[in-house]
Amino acid sequence: DIERWRRHAPQTRIYNHYGPTETVVGCIVHPVDDADAGSGNIPIGRPIANAQVYVLDEGHRVVPVGVVGELYIGGDGVARGYLKRPSLTAQRFIAHPYGAAGSRLYRTGDLVRRRADGELEFLGRIDHQVKVRGFRIELGEIEARLVAHASVHEAAVIAREVDGDERLVAYVIAAAGAVVEVSVLRAHLAESLPDYMVPSAYVVLEQLPLTRNGKLDRRALPAPDAGSVQTRAYEPPQGELEHALAGIWQGLLGLPQVGRHDHFFELGGHSLLAMQLVARLRREFQVEVPVSLLFEKPQLCALAEAVFVRQAERLLGDELGAMRDELASLSEDELRRILAEDAVDSQSPDQPVVEEN
Repeated sequence: DIERWRRHAPQTRIYNHYGPTETVVGCIVHPVDDADAGSGNIPIGRPIANAQVYVLDEGHRVVPVGVVGELYIGGDGVARGYLKRPSLTAQRFIAHPYGAAGSRLYRTGDLVRRRADGELEFLGRIDHQVKVRGFRIELGEIEARLVAHASVHEAAVIAREVDGDERLVAYVIAAAGAVVEVSVLRAHLAESLPDYMVPSAYVVLEQLPLTRNGKLDRRALPAPDAGSVQTRAYEPPQGELEHALAGIWQGLLGLPQVGRHDHFFELGGHSLLAMQLVARLRREFQVEVPVSLLFEKPQLCALAEAVFVRQAERLLGDELGAMRDELASLSEDELRRILAEDAVDSQSPDQPVVEEN
């Protein structure tokens, strides 16, 4: 904890060292400064003089600045391999794609990102990469964004099945004296992450579960309860249409209740569920609602109003169509007689009807 060190040893220079045993511990260094004090993700820094670092994609290509990739380390400190473990050595030590013949890189398995100033940010382990609804997601990147918020001290994110659907769940420890507000955290993440990387459920814990050696025990993280995905003050649905729509949402999202101000995507909705919702609206309300409208009106009350408008337009259109069909079946004499009768009926009662001879 940087603040604790600053309190107890204010004159001490603090360095953040990074480096696995296979490449000599401390081969990447960052001198901690005042700007890092309130940061949730202190950089691991830059390589020392005899080390080389590369941020590569799955094809061992260098990724652009700001893009997440796997960290590879080269240079004088790279080990020869693992004693009597040739297969593991071949897996972790690769031929240097950009170095001299015979040189090698060590594959760390860590996800990092190079900042514009050249500093490296550690984001997590590559084995904590998950695939949710077709998107490959680095959980460490979400965790780093969460910890960057002033109200969060620690955070962990996992992908787990909730009511038959794979969802991202965030676990947070509140900072000292802070109150965690889910809606605020969600908005904070949405500023820098795409929708598919914003967790749908948030669980506030007193502390994160740890293994015997002090590492995060992801398997011990508790399943979120129904309240974990409620992000807005509950207000019951109003009217028959809102109640019916809330029932559909509950079935699709696996929730015991849905309020009229609840947000479809904040409750765990996504594009596939949105398509299912559109199909249910077509079947149960006989209206065509494009998926784009759901993104424009994701709150239950707003969507119910949009469905009502489409129902009214459809009914009015049916009535106009029936009137056109009826008029088309009449002869010219019948139309004149109807128009004459309408003209008589529309005259004021105190005005005499003048008949022509």
